[in-house]
Amino acid sequence: MGLAALLATLVVALRWGGGITGRAIVGLPDPGALTAWGLPLARAAADVCAVATVGFTVTAAFLLPGDGRLLGPAAYRMLRRAGWWAAGWAVASLALLPLTLSDLLGQPVSRVTFAGVRSLAWSVSQGQSALAQAVLAAAVAVAARLVLTRTGTAVVALVAGAALVPPALTGHSAGAGNHQLAVTSLAVHIVAAALWAGGLAALVTLRGDKLLAGTVRGYSRLALGCWVAVAVSGVANAAVRLGALGELWHSRYGLLVLGKVAALVAAGVFGAVHRRKTPPGNLRRLLTGELILFAATLGLAVALSRTPTPVPANPVDTDPVTDLLGFPAPAPLSAARVFWPPLLDGFFLAAVVLAVAAYLTGVWRLYRAGHRWPVARTASWLGGVALLAAFTVSGFARYAYVLFSAHMAQHLVLAMLVPILLVGGAPVTLALRTLRPPADPRVRGARDWLLLVLHSRVLRLLSHPVVALAQYVIGLYALYFSDLLGFLMRYHVGHLAMLVHFVLSGYLFFWVLIGVDPGRRTTSPPILVLVHFAGMAFHAFLGIALMQSRTVIAADWYTSVHPAWASGLLADQRVGAGLAWGFGEIPAVAILLLLVVRWIRADEREQRRLDRAADRAEETGEEDELARYNAFLRRAAETAERR
Repeated sequence: MGLAALLATLVVALRWGGGITGRAIVGLPDPGALTAWGLPLARAAADVCAVATVGFTVTAAFLLPGDGRLLGPAAYRMLRRAGWWAAGWAVASLALLPLTLSDLLGQPVSRVTFAGVRSLAWSVSQGQSALAQAVLAAAVAVAARLVLTRTGTAVVALVAGAALVPPALTGHSAGAGNHQLAVTSLAVHIVAAALWAGGLAALVTLRGDKLLAGTVRGYSRLALGCWVAVAVSGVANAAVRLGALGELWHSRYGLLVLGKVAALVAAGVFGAVHRRKTPPGNLRRLLTGELILFAATLGLAVALSRTPTPVPANPVDTDPVTDLLGFPAPAPLSAARVFWPPLLDGFFLAAVVLAVAAYLTGVWRLYRAGHRWPVARTASWLGGVALLAAFTVSGFARYAYVLFSAHMAQHLVLAMLVPILLVGGAPVTLALRTLRPPADPRVRGARDWLLLVLHSRVLRLLSHPVVALAQYVIGLYALYFSDLLGFLMRYHVGHLAMLVHFVLSGYLFFWVLIGVDPGRRTTSPPILVLVHFAGMAFHAFLGIALMQSRTVIAADWYTSVHPAWASGLLADQRVGAGLAWGFGEIPAVAILLLLVVRWIRADEREQRRLDRAADRAEETGEEDELARYNAFLRRAAETAERR
């Protein structure tokens, strides 16, 4: 019934919305009916398989009970089913390649050659997206037949979730004027919807009312978060594609959006009500009805991807700078334009909101339980998040795309100031004290997964001071002394990955140096001081090397986007180099003072321990550790005198 609802909705929406007209236009190439209908049907098949794969793997890893390190029987069966769906996902993604090429060339599928399909898969974004999905889905299909542990299943689920993202990089959103918001919001929309609908499909296949009732409780919390994410990201993406509010009811694309909104609201309300009040015996039947509604919504979503939008994805009159940046070239820098208009990047906007909400929720839980949480830690965390927002979603973020000096300022803040403040917030300690365990002790909750990460060998390796310093420094020099910066700046995902790396690498480095959360390797204060000095030296040397360089870094990129009102490329680069050389002095000195204070306190604690041991030895008449050490020194001195 779900498949019938999906196909019926897809056919009607394609016909009515203009995704398929049913007639060829004279003088324009026509790929034929096979491509016109086959492409959305193959996309729908891939989406159905993707939703089932993600839902089944996530349910097996995070919602079903296990047996120690191993999967439980129900989770084992769920993972094996996911493997079959993943294989179908890979096949459907490969089928998209010849159909997509036929659509792009306006030629029937019979005229498509293998060489053309191969060129599409390697050179064109739509082909690269389909190929990436096929490869990742095939990896999930193989892993699902081999994995037996819950940790391995969690990794498989993460790979399946990553395979959902490539389509967000192509299509309507990738061609939008503000792809910082459009691409990220679509990626969030796809992942959240897949978790929501896929988890629902997994619940329908469970055997036994008791197991179903227990799993539904965990799924309901996941579904609520997914519903909010789907709603917010859907509104953001639709706003970019519609252009104006009136297009919601004046365009067929807008009316299809309204239909999709109505279906998702109905599914959310219906699911939230009946999962709380329906007895286990009737629960499966109502879950099936909710799944049918989801299938119809998926048909609408596929039809929307083929429906012409009010704001064209590929406008005729284009601005080269807008094509590269996703927004027009910014006006001359001023105090007001540093803040407004903002550059709403969906990823960092969501990260900021979630970071504030999650942290304050933890503090509130402690307060309600009668415990206190240091105000200084809360202020430190909120200050770090505020700085993150100021340099990623404010007006300053626009200038970081076009000026090397602004990019360097953004880099230094994200890699130094933001991590220091976030580390001072002790988020891991707060999470360990406030995360609630699941109702079934055989199910791994969020706290269990966090403890697993903290005790893992990977984190023990990463928290070694030399490793933390190496990843911090190597990324720094690789970015500016190779072609990597120019490459990453040309792609939204690459730019996003670069900024995330700044924050994460800085967080790891300063967590090792000054962190108070559990999980970090115990290291003596003198070693930490030396590591900190090394980090300062590498930063200073980078600034000096850039100031003396006569070669423009990422010249191809900055030549294309450098504003006419700014100073020359090399002069602007030297301003950025000066920032790299002198910016970190104040935070570096603060960290050094903190390390020295901790060193002194550690020595004082050690001296008090030795004094207590000496007092005990004197009371009992035993020789203490200090006395044995002094005796060793006397014997060594006597031996030296005899020689």
